[in-house]
Amino acid sequence: MGLRKKNKASAEFSMSSLTDIIFLLLIFFMLTSSMVVPNALNLKLPGKRKSNTELKAPPANLIIKRDGSYWLSGQKVSINRIEKAVKKLGAKGRPVSMTVTPDPNVPNQYVVAIMDIAYRYSVETILIDPTKR
Repeated sequence: MGLRKKNKASAEFSMSSLTDIIFLLLIFFMLTSSMVVPNALNLKLPGKRKSNTELKAPPANLIIKRDGSYWLSGQKVSINRIEKAVKKLGAKGRPVSMTVTPDPNVPNQYVVAIMDIAYRYSVETILIDPTKR
């Protein structure tokens, strides 16, 4: 008697492997998102403050031109000289500020480099939009 067994492909789908992948992705994104936050700049947005800080000296003016050159108080300077000047400003022990006015077409890396230097030496930096002057 020749009974033939039919080979049918199962149409069922196993959800266990899919849930494993989803949990692995969830863990991956949770870990990587927590590593991104410490590298961010501490920006202070405009608004009300609880304490007023009075500045004794006028802020230092830094202009970033389109070609990437830096002008500190009217003199062309290099990034190394800016770091020395900002370090000197921050070492005075009193609240100091600096204004940064970038050209609208300057790459962001030049502005971030200045903001990073100011952050390292605790100099409050004010970013001025040159199109709204």
